[in-house]
Amino acid sequence: MDNTIRVFSGRAFCPEDINLVKWVIKTYPKLSVTELASTICEILDWTTPAGGAKKDPCIAFLGQFESEGLIKLPSKMESRIRSGSKSVTRPDKIDFDTTEIIGDINSLKPIRLVIARPGEDLNRWRSYVDQYYMLGFKRMFGSRLQYFIKSGDLELGCIQFSASSWALKDRDDWIDWSIDDKKQRLNLIVNNSRYLIFPWVHIPNLASKALSLSIKQIQRDWLCEFCYAPVLLGTFVDKEHFEGTCYKASNWLYLGQTKGQGRNNRDRKQNRSKKDIYE
Repeated sequence: MDNTIRVFSGRAFCPEDINLVKWVIKTYPKLSVTELASTICEILDWTTPAGGAKKDPCIAFLGQFESEGLIKLPSKMESRIRSGSKSVTRPDKIDFDTTEIIGDINSLKPIRLVIARPGEDLNRWRSYVDQYYMLGFKRMFGSRLQYFIKSGDLELGCIQFSASSWALKDRDDWIDWSIDDKKQRLNLIVNNSRYLIFPWVHIPNLASKALSLSIKQIQRDWLCEFCYAPVLLGTFVDKEHFEGTCYKASNWLYLGQTKGQGRNNRDRKQNRSKKDIYE
């Protein structure tokens, strides 16, 4: 093996790390994928700020490094990792009441954000996103919180916050931090990765109102769930479909554009639309 340092999901892997991964795979060939990821995370001290193992990024890392020939997984485990990375269990389809909701935001009961807890609430949240969000439901890596936007018991939309992207040049230039700074503090940036006002809801200023609430609420909720509080929010806006009006109205700053390359793009060529970056 050469002495190249490889970076995945913000973590640098030296040759000694890769050798440890190989040792775990050889020593414990009968572990499940999840057990293997947990073991590797424990040995490499690859954890969240709250101390939990980063199992999802580790599983993705195993798939990528195996495809590069850096490690060799048992055939059954390789199959499970590859199938898991290409397919996502779709949420159950729920028949929602799509009766049009029209009104003035001041005539409604106070708008609030309610966490979608695992179980019936989270299943319903995922079904909403899968049916009505442009990109559908996709599995996200890392820490995340999903909310319903509600007025009383009335559900008006969905919003999600999750771990921020590692490589984002315009954001990094704006913050003016070093690589070491980013390694230590990237977790303090949280990305608004999903935002959906239901298509049958027509309430002026609702989107910017919910964003304003999230700015006030996310620190407290993130601290309760993950034992630390973020200091910066970010998001991406696809200019081919949206103008980012609600972010501008909520005083988010435009910082520039992504390169349109995606997380796992190896040839560094644009393979998707560029997104506007807001913080």
